[in-house]
Amino acid sequence: METRNLYKEVLPLIAMIAVECCNVVLNILFKAASARGLSYYIFIAYSYGLATIAYIPLTFFLIRKVGLPPLKFPLISRLCLLALTGFAGKLCAYKGLELGAPTLSSAISNLSPAFTFILAVFFRFLPSNFFS
Repeated sequence: METRNLYKEVLPLIAMIAVECCNVVLNILFKAASARGLSYYIFIAYSYGLATIAYIPLTFFLIRKVGLPPLKFPLISRLCLLALTGFAGKLCAYKGLELGAPTLSSAISNLSPAFTFILAVFFRFLPSNFFS
């Protein structure tokens, strides 16, 4: 098997494992921080700030050949809507985690692909040959 094909097959698996590990670590850190009195609003602000510091240089490094898209109103409005949706999701998840356990939070976060699939079936966003 060619090395390039191996990277194309293995890299998404490694990325998914890394994201799940980051989610578990973040849940454990939040539970420990909230037990000591840290507000979940502050924790979300810290995690978004850290992600911004990490991803902005990475974005410029990865997209330097293609270039960034022009910052016009449709793109900025979509980014703001995505940020508000992500913030609301994190807010609900951390409020639930404050009342529950990190294990429960990790288990429920693994159900998000199933919820996405159910919504895709409900709104008929699947390809026409999916069920055949």
